[in-house]
Amino acid sequence: MRGSSRHGPSRPDRARRPAADGGAPRHEGRPGRRRPDTRAAAGSQPAGAAAPDRPPAARPAEPERLTSLLEPVVRSAGFDLESVRISAAGRRWLLRVVVDADKGPGLDEIALVSRSVSAELDASGVMGQAAYTLEVSSPGVDRPLTEPRHWRRAVGRLVYAPLSRPAPAPLGKTTPSSPTEPARYLTAVQGRVVAAGADAVTLEIDGERREFAYRDLGPGRVQVEFSNAAAAGAASGEPGDEGERDGH
Repeated sequence: MRGSSRHGPSRPDRARRPAADGGAPRHEGRPGRRRPDTRAAAGSQPAGAAAPDRPPAARPAEPERLTSLLEPVVRSAGFDLESVRISAAGRRWLLRVVVDADKGPGLDEIALVSRSVSAELDASGVMGQAAYTLEVSSPGVDRPLTEPRHWRRAVGRLVYAPLSRPAPAPLGKTTPSSPTEPARYLTAVQGRVVAAGADAVTLEIDGERREFAYRDLGPGRVQVEFSNAAAAGAASGEPGDEGERDGH
């Protein structure tokens, strides 16, 4: 299950609330008095004014610095920091932090890590004066398998991965049927992860177990599988007891 925890605005910016007249600060006038219209002509933007759909000029730290700051915090909580991404979200910033663990973090664990990350960000001041929203989550099934720990956490799942160099096809398919037919080679593999070590992963392909070094594999992808009940229901035109699932 993918967990997610989202904190609200981590920097109040009431003084920087955008107004309807091009992003300038909003000032409330007295009742019955009309403010002079100082807006530029339609289609133009006042000099120095920020676009209403962009964050304020204050920018937070770069992802690399945020990663260096947050990695010890996440690791002390027993998780791996998978990625840190920051992007504009209207007038504020959205900070996405992805964490993972061997058993998969649950919602309660995600919430605890989120509070620890939020406290570290506030204490360090690394976000500056930028208004931002923090979102901490676990990776989805579409996360590419690029590290040994990713493959280890995919044991039992069906995966697909390109090969960085061609490999012989399974036994029985490597011998040419005629002298003019070349031997067959694979440019990608699909199989179930049986075991994953420090340097290689073992896949079961067509009933045969084969070992591949990580250096010979491109980014792997977990394949979405359908249960037998769902497949049988689809074949008979009737719904099965189980639907789509992303595991084994």
